[in-house]
Amino acid sequence: MNLSPHFSLDEFTATAHRGIDNSLPDSLLPQAKLTADLMEKIRAHLGVPIIVTSGYRCIALNRAIGSADTSDHPKAMAVDFKAPSFGTPFAVATELAEHADALGIGQLIHEFGRWVHVSTRMPIQTRNRVITISAAGTVGGIVPA
Repeated sequence: MNLSPHFSLDEFTATAHRGIDNSLPDSLLPQAKLTADLMEKIRAHLGVPIIVTSGYRCIALNRAIGSADTSDHPKAMAVDFKAPSFGTPFAVATELAEHADALGIGQLIHEFGRWVHVSTRMPIQTRNRVITISAAGTVGGIVPA
């Protein structure tokens, strides 16, 4: 099943944790489609294919990888991805930061220099809207990790 022209439900729910059922609940399908629509806008803006590394994560999976229960992933509101044909995650995040409003990105995170996280939900505190997370901690803006 496709959530949008370029993003499938299978890639949105894929996990390497084989013992965890990461099926998307039917109640979250409309939100998953909205998140895929955001990814379509990002893909069109970047002009290159996107590799989803993490989309929806059930609470069990989210906890298994050490993510907080407050993450947008269990709500089908977030995607971690790479776009190697465009450039490094830093280059992608830097480009998207300048267009977050136009694209409808609620939150943008450059994570550990390895991937980009986007969410459809606007964070409660705008200082957390565009950030970089690295081993050294969290800082505002997009910086090399």
